[in-house]
Order: sequence, then C-alpha cells, then structure tokens
Amino acid sequence: MRATPPLLLPLIRSNTVGELLAWLYLHPDDEYSTTDLAARVGASQSTVSREADRLSDAGLTRERRHGNLRLIRADTSTIVAKPLTDLLAVTYGPAAVLPPLLEGIAGIEAAYIYGSWAARYANTAGAQPKDVDVIVVGTADEDALYDAARTAEQTLGREVNISRIPAASWAESSDPFVTSLRGKPLYPLKRSVS
Repeated sequence: MRATPPLLLPLIRSNTVGELLAWLYLHPDDEYSTTDLAARVGASQSTVSREADRLSDAGLTRERRHGNLRLIRADTSTIVAKPLTDLLAVTYGPAAVLPPLLEGIAGIEAAYIYGSWAARYANTAGAQPKDVDVIVVGTADEDALYDAARTAEQTLGREVNISRIPAASWAESSDPFVTSLRGKPLYPLKRSVS
C-alpha cells in the first residue's frame, strides 16, 4: 500500500523527506551527520540514511566522510537549488527554521506549531497556510520570541505568530484554549538533538 503524499508539498515522498531537504537547503553552510538529521526530523537513522542515499543519487546533496561519520549538506551549485530552497522555505521551512531560533532562548519548556501549518503537516486537508502559529510553553522573554518570529519571517516569507503560555496553564486541562490546541494537530519544535 502506497503512503499518501504529504499535503504540504505533494511532490515529495514523505514529510521526512521534506524535513530533511528543508534542514539541508535552509542551512546550506551546515553539514549534518545522519544521526543528527534523524534526531532533528524525528526519524530513525536507517530511514534518514536511506533517504540521504536517494538525495545524493539525485544530485541534490553532497557528502563527505570524517572518520566513521557521513556528513551531508545541500548541493547549492545545481540549477534546481534556488527554486527548491524557495519551495522548501514556504512548505517545510518552519520545521527547520524555527528550532534553531528558539534553541537559544531561555525559559522554553516546550514549543509547538499549531493551526493550519500543523494541520497540513498531519495531512488534514485545507488551503495552504498563510501564516505559522507557534505556542511556547514556559517563561521565555516575549521580546526574544518577537525577535525570533521576525527573523523566521524573513526566511519563510510569511507571518510568524509566537504566543507564550505558562507551564501551569499548559498542564491545566480545564483551560479551553489548551483543550482546543491539544485536540488539533501539534508539531513539536523542541526535539532532543545530540
């Protein structure tokens, strides 16, 4: 049985491939091990390795070995690099752009994308997202979150709205806003990356 193509970008095989490409093309100066990419996209290392083989065979990535590490980066010298980067920014970009921006902000216990982008990622039908909605759980500085949102907008080409909620409110099951959010798709922005 064939998997349903992802609604964010039906041209690709899976959300994993979309996220891998986004991490590589939206951070073109960085190179990643398959272990690091697996942690970033929430997939197994064997899946990432298999997809990395396909991307390399297609000429979309470059690789080098450093001891036992297989290091992968986007091949930005190809004719498809610029249009592919633009397409990835407006589809899978939030998954690759937001985590590093939020990583350096103290007081974030959890962070999720919700709303239309998370729904499309979860293959819930609807129009392409016009903005990206993020909920941050914790005590993060609101000015730092505002700055992160504006920085993300430059790459993603759309409005980014980041809201903050105290951990106690997030844990409280009687809060109607929290109950509503938890009943809909959420995309976790904080994953354990070694």
